[in-house]
Amino acid sequence: MKYFDTHAHLNFPDYNKDRDEVIKKSLEKGFFIINIGTDLKESKKVVEIAKNYRKGIYASVGLHPLYIEREEDFALDSYRKLAKEEKVVAIGETGLDYKYISEKRKEEFEEEKNLQKEVFRKHIKIAREFDLPVVLHCRKAHKDLIEELFNLIKEEKQNIKGVVHCFTGSISQAKEYIDLGFYLGINGVVFKMNLEKVIKEIPLVKMVIETDCPFLSPPQVKCKRNEPLFLEYIAKEITRIKKIDAKEVIETTNKNAQNLFL
Repeated sequence: MKYFDTHAHLNFPDYNKDRDEVIKKSLEKGFFIINIGTDLKESKKVVEIAKNYRKGIYASVGLHPLYIEREEDFALDSYRKLAKEEKVVAIGETGLDYKYISEKRKEEFEEEKNLQKEVFRKHIKIAREFDLPVVLHCRKAHKDLIEELFNLIKEEKQNIKGVVHCFTGSISQAKEYIDLGFYLGINGVVFKMNLEKVIKEIPLVKMVIETDCPFLSPPQVKCKRNEPLFLEYIAKEITRIKKIDAKEVIETTNKNAQNLFL
């Protein structure tokens, strides 16, 4: 069975000792993998990793909302240059993350929220320019992110395509994203949170699967470091919840990912 890991971070230091081995094992199994950039340095790295392999490995470039402070000013031209690379299939991860700013004073909170929104809009600009999907990151900010997407689509009268990575919102929020044309990314967070209602009610044709490796390693494996090969446990959990054939889950999510990214 061919799996498509739509969100990996094999560029992270966790794989410095055996990165090539992990990638080759996955490719031998017929995997497709998208490594996701989180700032300019890591975005350049995921592009270089993708270039080292003839097929199967792709890259997404962007600035994670939590790491905006790493770059004094969003390097728009640098990300635009990376977006032109052949192996780049998406922009992100980008979005909104209020998890660590919720306890700040009101004025600081608003200032940081506005900065995240400004950088997010710049990512959308690049995605539209190169007709690429966006990889959305969202924590404790679904209401604002949905509103931003709705307004951007309304202003430009142009749809935005992409995936809400590591979806952890409500069923109503899931439906709003789908109505806006987005897929939902399902990963190992299903073993930490109760997402059964979302998975039951959302059509399989609107899901993709991911590891977010090295994070969110499934409890079925002893290894704390997640890997693309562990994607099978996500597929099995969706199979269990939706009570459908495992082959259907794998083939449909693979097709969804190929339609979105390739």
